[in-house]
Amino acid sequence: MKILFIARATLYKDTGGDTIQILRTADYLVKEGVQVSIRLANEEIDYKPFDLIHFFNIIRPSDILFHVKVSRKPYVVSTIYVDYSEYEKKVRKGFAGCLARSLPPDTIEYLKVIARYLLNGERIVSRDYFWSGHGNSVKKIIKESSFLLPNSQSEYNRLTSHYKIQARYKVIPNAIDPLLFVREDYKNLRSDRLVICVGRIEGRKNQLNLIKALNNTAYELKIIGSPSANQQSYYNACRQEAAGNVSFIPNTTQQELVSYYLRAKVHVLASWFETTGLSSLEAAVLGCNIVITDKGDSREYFEDYAYYCNPESPDSIFSAVERASSSYFDERIRFKILTQYTWMYTAQRTLEAYREVIGELII
Repeated sequence: MKILFIARATLYKDTGGDTIQILRTADYLVKEGVQVSIRLANEEIDYKPFDLIHFFNIIRPSDILFHVKVSRKPYVVSTIYVDYSEYEKKVRKGFAGCLARSLPPDTIEYLKVIARYLLNGERIVSRDYFWSGHGNSVKKIIKESSFLLPNSQSEYNRLTSHYKIQARYKVIPNAIDPLLFVREDYKNLRSDRLVICVGRIEGRKNQLNLIKALNNTAYELKIIGSPSANQQSYYNACRQEAAGNVSFIPNTTQQELVSYYLRAKVHVLASWFETTGLSSLEAAVLGCNIVITDKGDSREYFEDYAYYCNPESPDSIFSAVERASSSYFDERIRFKILTQYTWMYTAQRTLEAYREVIGELII
């Protein structure tokens, strides 16, 4: 079986959770005997050798439409359907904020595609996207897909509720690599006052409110990650706001992250939205108590094992950190992750979808 992954053009330049999802899914599919090739949406591609195309990020439909039209191949989509609308309306400043508060979310996404082209040179590969608009483009992709592969049932429900359309789907959870995130002698390393936040530094991840929540407290806060390509000013604001108990560590490898996860008592993702929060899964399997946003799909993963906060409120974030830092770690969340959220399990579920689609073509 030969599968073609097509991902956003900035997959390696501006890395994020989808980068890890794509690379690890490919790695573990290869272990299952699948031949996988990863290509970027702005590349010229020979589609002939492949049985199936696997796209990622349905909120970038312009990347998908062109390849669907030209390849004439069956395809599945890992939707990774994020909703930035609340962040755009409440946090965005200036002209962009005014637009977000006055225009529908799909129109905002359309304008962002145009802006990425004009400001960052990100090529818009599909002309059809211009004429159809963002919402109609997403609907077309959903209708013509062989399978949607959301990261949770909650994500699928949000997507189909917004676009008023149903599709065949299979939930493919985000995951961790249990061979990499191995917990050894963690009790000897853990500091009750060490709080970490792992992720790209950007407005949606909300590190600024986290800093405000923990500034000049008894906690040591480490912000681990690099700024998004177009959010240097936000990063500068975070650095300027930070008190002496806050430090910044540039983007690091997953192997290096293990030592931070093992030393911290609490990991925080006080984002304006998360479909999962990969770093939260990684931290939890290594024994961190998790503070996470109450926006998005994270409750499906963490249930009552996490401490939820309102990203809009530094007081809410601080309260959640206080509760997490003073509580014992519940081993049941670690068991859940190791049994339901590993890349091997994800790859096997993905392969089931591939086989179903390809089997139908043969019949």
